[in-house]
Amino acid sequence: MGVRRVARGMRRRHRVVVLVRPGMLPIEVGIVHRIFGEARSASGEPLYELVTCALQPGEVRTDTDFTVNVAHGPEALATADTVVLPASSVDYDPGTEQRDGRLSPGMADALARIRPGTRIASICTGAFVLAAAGLLDGRRATTHWRSVDDFRRLFPQIELDADVLYTDEGDVLTAAGVASGVDLCLHMVRCDHGAAVANDVARRTVVPPHREGGQAQYVWRPVSEPRVSSTGAARAWALEHLDRPLSLRELAAREAMSVRTFTRRFREEVGMSPVQWMTQQRVERARQLLEETGLTVDRIAAEAGFGTAASLRQHFQVALGVSPRAYRATFRGEGEREQEPEGVRAAVG
Repeated sequence: MGVRRVARGMRRRHRVVVLVRPGMLPIEVGIVHRIFGEARSASGEPLYELVTCALQPGEVRTDTDFTVNVAHGPEALATADTVVLPASSVDYDPGTEQRDGRLSPGMADALARIRPGTRIASICTGAFVLAAAGLLDGRRATTHWRSVDDFRRLFPQIELDADVLYTDEGDVLTAAGVASGVDLCLHMVRCDHGAAVANDVARRTVVPPHREGGQAQYVWRPVSEPRVSSTGAARAWALEHLDRPLSLRELAAREAMSVRTFTRRFREEVGMSPVQWMTQQRVERARQLLEETGLTVDRIAAEAGFGTAASLRQHFQVALGVSPRAYRATFRGEGEREQEPEGVRAAVG
């Protein structure tokens, strides 16, 4: 995932265009409007402008007993900075273009209106449309777990990851379905404007502020008997002690498990190993400190549990593709200066 720089002093707000289709899922359309619509600047100004469009303006049926009146046609796509394509119930109907891996002429014409460089995202089976348009070729993508077999059959050239909440390939993103659309939209807000804005949106919307894209989808799997233990308490404790070295043995002991059992259950619940998860959390802690404080990179490395600035830089480069200083410059301004160590300030004073 790369950090997207927001141009300062832009007069026009970032425009998000939601392309809906007959059989739309109202909850997915609402998610996009709610998350982006709640994003505010420090002065309280909306950061995004939202527009809903359809291939034909007017009444568009949903997968419920009501319709939605859409004022804009596909011409709105040409004005978008971000396009979001939610799912439709027709994605599950046999014989439709989506189920055959094809685009209707109307959809092909609509997508052709999108300007080069526009960010494009799908929710749930909206990924079938992006795939049929060739926008996911050679990229990593996800979709709802119930549709993975069809997706792989239709689009073998696409690297489908069925076990994640969302994927970010730079200018093309995909979410697994419904609630993961919340995670994806918050992720885009975070990339655009930083963790503080995204966290504020999450608080307003009463949702978790951050679930990593690599977290496993909540897919039902039969088990021989219900489990009474989990790794949640160990994770909560680890988040409060990220600044210190944490061993697997120590975490497993918090749950009264062996290291082997703890590691297995952790991966089942979170979708990654404990070490991978702790690294992600430490990167997130460092991001927050870089955005919201003037602490030095050395101090942030210690607070986030990386130990040294060199270790922080290495992990930051792998996770975000930028250095900590470049990240801070993006979200706090080129002129922001780090706090000098206390000894330096004392000597100067």
